[in-house]
Amino acid sequence: MAERVLRYGASAADRERWRALVAEHGSPLLVVSRGALLERYRRLQAYLPGVALYYAIKAFPHAEVLRLLAEAGCGFDVASAGEIDMLQKLGISGRRAIHTHPVKKDRDIRAALRGGATTFVVDHAEELKKLRPYRERVGVLLRLGFRAGSAVVDLSRKFGCAPDQVEGIVQQAVDMGIHIRGLCFHVGSQALSPETHVQAIEHSAALIADLNSRLHAPMNVLDIGGGFPVDYSGEGEADGQWFGPLQQALAALPADLRVFAEPGRYLVAPAVTAISSVTGCARRGDYQWVYLDDGIYGSYSGQLFDHVRYPLQILRDDGPRQPAILAGPTCDSIDIIAEDIALPAMREGDLVIGHMMGAYTFATATRFNSLDAAKVVFVD
Repeated sequence: MAERVLRYGASAADRERWRALVAEHGSPLLVVSRGALLERYRRLQAYLPGVALYYAIKAFPHAEVLRLLAEAGCGFDVASAGEIDMLQKLGISGRRAIHTHPVKKDRDIRAALRGGATTFVVDHAEELKKLRPYRERVGVLLRLGFRAGSAVVDLSRKFGCAPDQVEGIVQQAVDMGIHIRGLCFHVGSQALSPETHVQAIEHSAALIADLNSRLHAPMNVLDIGGGFPVDYSGEGEADGQWFGPLQQALAALPADLRVFAEPGRYLVAPAVTAISSVTGCARRGDYQWVYLDDGIYGSYSGQLFDHVRYPLQILRDDGPRQPAILAGPTCDSIDIIAEDIALPAMREGDLVIGHMMGAYTFATATRFNSLDAAKVVFVD
């Protein structure tokens, strides 16, 4: 896990803006910038020209996020009947979605089809049998496993067939009358190096070309998943450098091969800021304990589930700094946001800002202790 980025103080404009939001809505808050979200979408379009983008709803499953991205032209990566239902309630056709969960119940398949989704992902032959009754209505992407050592979250441990299994599964699909539209993969979340993406693109494209020539099972889709990294370090993103090798690999693909991607973190992480209030302070041993109204069971749940240390900003910047611990509001002692940090003497009502808080925060927050989750507020 990366080192914690900790900043002190803020501009007068930022202080006024954050305090005004708390005055209006209370705290804790997750503040979503519409402008930042759409800028990230446009930026990714520029880095991946010609690639159809399908937002991974699981990253930040909020209706307004889906509405904004839908209006911008984005598709959607869904993995449950609940996510299909979110699209339906917004009037977004499932034809703009791909169902990417490799293991499904029959009712999940039927719910997706009712919502208009017709593209499904599998990674083993048994899953094909579930789709056989719907073979006239569905197209399938076969998921391969490519494990990236640089990925913070390994998504090929649980899913993905080995490349040498592909031909056998494709042949079984042909025998069942199921159309395999193409191949897909997901090298892992927060992939810090593009190397595995490039290798997976090249290997998958070669497999598609080989199978198309020998099995007469025309495939014309390659889904390169997500995993595109964001900067939690505060060092500044090197997007151009990271996406450069992908651009070269994608440029070498046949012109008739359609390419999909499933971005989640890259779009929403920088678009969301968390605002928490200090509810109390205590001196215990050598440390100042500072208790916030948000924590590990809330918006900072990603520290456990997503292995991320979110950059923090302490608005109070007066007086000497001393060893401190930032703790969340629950009764559980695991609810610690940051330890061994240096803070000035904090006071009840002080604000603590969490940056880059869009990905897997709102999504994995709980209601432990029956505490209210952070309120989601949209700005600009």
